[in-house]
Amino acid sequence: MLNFIWISFFFIAFIVALIKLFVFGNTEIFGQLMTAMFSLSKTAFEISLGLAGILALWLGIMRIGERSGFIDLLTRGLAPLFAKLMPEVPKGHPALGAMVMNIAANALGLDNAATPLGIKAMNELQKLNPFKDTASNAQILFLVINTSAVTLFPVTIFTYRAQLGAENPTDVFIPILIATYASTMVGLLTVAWVQKINLFDRVVLSYLAVFTLLVVGLLSYFSSLPQAEMLMQSALISNVILFSLVMLFISGAVVKKVNAYEAFIDGAKEGFATAIKIIPYLVAMLVAIGVFRASGALDILSSGLRSIVLSLNFDDRFIEGLPTALMKPFSGSGARAMMVDTMQAYGADSFAGRLSSIVQGSTETTFYVLAVYFGSVGIKNIRHAAACGLAADFAGIIAAIAVCYWFFG
Repeated sequence: MLNFIWISFFFIAFIVALIKLFVFGNTEIFGQLMTAMFSLSKTAFEISLGLAGILALWLGIMRIGERSGFIDLLTRGLAPLFAKLMPEVPKGHPALGAMVMNIAANALGLDNAATPLGIKAMNELQKLNPFKDTASNAQILFLVINTSAVTLFPVTIFTYRAQLGAENPTDVFIPILIATYASTMVGLLTVAWVQKINLFDRVVLSYLAVFTLLVVGLLSYFSSLPQAEMLMQSALISNVILFSLVMLFISGAVVKKVNAYEAFIDGAKEGFATAIKIIPYLVAMLVAIGVFRASGALDILSSGLRSIVLSLNFDDRFIEGLPTALMKPFSGSGARAMMVDTMQAYGADSFAGRLSSIVQGSTETTFYVLAVYFGSVGIKNIRHAAACGLAADFAGIIAAIAVCYWFFG
């Protein structure tokens, strides 16, 4: 799918450029395409190098959290919920531990750890699956929760916002938390409706009540504040929570007698390697998006959407953030590049820049997770997995737009 999207950017840009050249006599259009290619390849390289220090910092902190046992703590805390949501998985089965650790890794932003844990969980669930080429209920529920799961520590988004000049890179933290809660709840409710899962079970209801009360409490608190005060309080609370998590990781390392400094260095090395590793991907996507924008194709698309929105008497500022939303279900790297492109074009602290950041943090990449996780166990019939995953994506995007207007409108 990503290959198709990437190629389409170039072909559409080429066709639009040919029309501008031969129909409208724009002799500079192809020069603009080439300028965009060279300029954005250089920009992608500079962004990737600039990310090295920030990624080294946050991945170093994440490694301390990993070794201090924070993921194990989350695993023990969430295991009873998964046991109720997936009754076909025996108590104590290895799949439960792998699933919870995957969700916990995603929650902490440990993408490198989350994917192998997710594949391990899918393989363990496949051992319980009586129809090896058809997704089981437990596999579908796990995948949908995975694609919409709450991210407590969206490090990558903060990193890009800092790199692209945001005054307060973490000011989108509370909005992201609200948007990702909406996507997770819709994903869970959709699967529960299809699979007839009893969400009124005492254990399930207790967990959902705690999560919901937390979000409702945030909503109630912020809705009582004037917008300027709300922005100030959001930034303050975000920074307090995030730094408190850092201290929690370090405190856990002290209690467990883990060498926090060495753990940080190991994670920081991985952060530097990650920054170098993403250069080809960022160059590929930013160049493709750059020629798509330079050709005028993105303006044509945006203008069409804006006309529809204005005809309905809606505010049209969210249009600039939609490319990230449209790309998100198909490609994480593509959506990330769209987010970077939007922040570069309009500013990291613009409405569009913040909206693209919130959208990026609201869900995972549904079709990528479908392909990787189900492909790893040879499942061909995915049943209702895609529909439920897309329902969660749609809810996350709508919530992201609404909360962006609320906080930054």
